[in-house]
Amino acid sequence: MQLSNVLFRMGGAAVLLATSSARARFRLKHVSRTITAGASDSSHRCIFQEDDAEGNVGVNLSKDLLIVAGDALRANITAVGPVVLPISEQLQFALSIIASKLLNGRVKPYVPNFRTAFEHFCIHSGGRAVIDKVQHSLGLSDENVEPSRMTLHRFGNTSSSSVWYELAYIEAKGRMRKGDRAWMIGFGAGFKCNSATWECIRPAAEPDSAWAACVHRYPVNIPEV
Repeated sequence: MQLSNVLFRMGGAAVLLATSSARARFRLKHVSRTITAGASDSSHRCIFQEDDAEGNVGVNLSKDLLIVAGDALRANITAVGPVVLPISEQLQFALSIIASKLLNGRVKPYVPNFRTAFEHFCIHSGGRAVIDKVQHSLGLSDENVEPSRMTLHRFGNTSSSSVWYELAYIEAKGRMRKGDRAWMIGFGAGFKCNSATWECIRPAAEPDSAWAACVHRYPVNIPEV
């Protein structure tokens, strides 16, 4: 039971929200929160605090974690897609759903190309397997998930706060431009998937302190294990 507790490293991020576009650097476009706890017991107990056989309190991570996370991500995509994707992508997705139902599931639903909606992706870096799962589910490139992998390498698993380290990485590498759109995706017990979409108003003038002293060393090669 205690092993799962040492998977997490303390991380924190503070964000100051303002109504003034003159002061803000990003514009919050959409927020989506999907919870799958009511769908099955496996979702509800996927990440669960309980006592082990010896009475030690800890967090139990289910072997179904990646499957449940995938289900939660799909539910979130269904909510986010209609408000961020271009019409062409929405039509392809809708037609594939209709075809799948008419042919009793013999046609797989079309996975929308979210790279038509966003230039940057900040994915919950809860571990290599989590990043791999999201990359595969969304059809993202290695460059798209670089901020997530480098954040995991540099700071470890800081849970959902990792998305802000990732945004800072993108800015520190000089990749953020005015008008660029970013999609943050986070996961948590429940099981839930939360996402926020942002539009850049004004990129950072200099790297955030979290990356300033080391960003020149990244990206690094992370070997397969």
